[in-house]
Amino acid sequence: MSEKARIRWLCRRGMKELDVLLERFVNSDYDSLSAAQHEAFVNLLHYEDPDLWVLFMGRAEAETPEQAELVERIREFERV
Repeated sequence: MSEKARIRWLCRRGMKELDVLLERFVNSDYDSLSAAQHEAFVNLLHYEDPDLWVLFMGRAEAETPEQAELVERIREFERV
């Protein structure tokens, strides 16, 4: 299984909203991320769905600056 296929699998969530958001982001922007951003993205995918959702809704802050930057990038991606 390729790395990107593994990431797509990790993006399958219990919340349909997260499925759609994460899948669209991976298909569009994942390849342009740096190695550090790839790692931060994988770390985000280890969050529980409710915790991840509140991050994307702006109701909580990420644990690291790299994650915060990535969360903001995903939020901006969704607005476009």
